[in-house]
Amino acid sequence: MELLLEHLGKGFINMLIIAMPCVLTAAGIGLVVGILQAVTQVQEQTIAAAPKIFGVFLVIMILGGTFTNILVKYMQESAGLAFNVITKQDNFVLPPEEVNFSKEFNIKETHYNKMKTPDSSNLPTSKLKNKAPITVPANNLYSPTDFMESQKINANE
Repeated sequence: MELLLEHLGKGFINMLIIAMPCVLTAAGIGLVVGILQAVTQVQEQTIAAAPKIFGVFLVIMILGGTFTNILVKYMQESAGLAFNVITKQDNFVLPPEEVNFSKEFNIKETHYNKMKTPDSSNLPTSKLKNKAPITVPANNLYSPTDFMESQKINANE
């Protein structure tokens, strides 16, 4: 357990290492723009947004390779820890002789395997008595229009 907590701590440190240059750049640019706005007495809040975005973009472009290397090393360490260290520490799966299946579970599973289609008498239906029957064409997906439908289509054109 201590190993996992230590690895989680390394993840938080990596997160701070990656985020810190971007945050410090945005704060520094905000400070400089704030001083310039105080000197010139231009109190527009949207003026600081564009330089901050541009500055953070430059930091990401310059340090992006370093950020990627940090993330790749952490991912490789995580995979090595997950597949080589943790799986060999303890038995996380019960041995087959200790697993007891209840009789009720087996009955339910065989019941579900024998089910084919739901009973249509138990399905909820509307209480209308005069329903038109639904016709589905047997083998073709295209059903031609009948005489009345073709008359309506021709009348609309």
